[in-house]
Amino acid sequence: MYRVVIADDHGLYRRGLSLALKAELPELEIFEAGCFDAAASVLAERDIHLAILDLNMPGLFNQQVLGDFLSAYPDTRFAIVSGNDSRAEILKALSIGLHGYIVKSQTDQEVVSAVREILAGRIYVPALLSRPSGGPGSHAPQSARAWTQRRMGAASLSKLTSRQRDVLKLMAEGFSNKEIARDLDISEATTKIHAAAVMRELGVRNRTEAAVALQNWRSKYTD
Repeated sequence: MYRVVIADDHGLYRRGLSLALKAELPELEIFEAGCFDAAASVLAERDIHLAILDLNMPGLFNQQVLGDFLSAYPDTRFAIVSGNDSRAEILKALSIGLHGYIVKSQTDQEVVSAVREILAGRIYVPALLSRPSGGPGSHAPQSARAWTQRRMGAASLSKLTSRQRDVLKLMAEGFSNKEIARDLDISEATTKIHAAAVMRELGVRNRTEAAVALQNWRSKYTD
């Protein structure tokens, strides 16, 4: 019996994927997670063989957060599921050590084959990766202005989950990961993942900047 968690905030897709996998792979025990906190909890509480994670789930991913997941759960295989089928995104995901990249436009049979490949210990790359890349500039990096706007937009605490806000509050008070884990009754590995996600969402580089962001928010909305 393989234990698989499907983490996607789109309930229709999450349930559809779960049903498709159960129909073809009855040996799977599938857990569903609709948010970052739920996904982290499933991984912390159970021995999961494969985690299928939505790349764009709120409060979740960049390379640092994904790297923390890989380090915290070395016996779990991780695959991304995303609507983005760009060659650059697929290669970036695989370059940080993920075990597969599933595109939401793929057929049920293709996804089932992907899960079989990953559980068998192989790296799954969608066939569409072999198609010719787009023309010049098709994957050009964002302009400095667009990047700055993104950072400014990410600086809202409303984007954080309730658990991430708890972690941020304790980070701002100078608590270590070990102390935060003890206070919130979660594992230190899970705390580290939440802390990385908080800094990503706020667009800050360290805990000091995170504390300043929290203080600025409090000054703006509580005065």
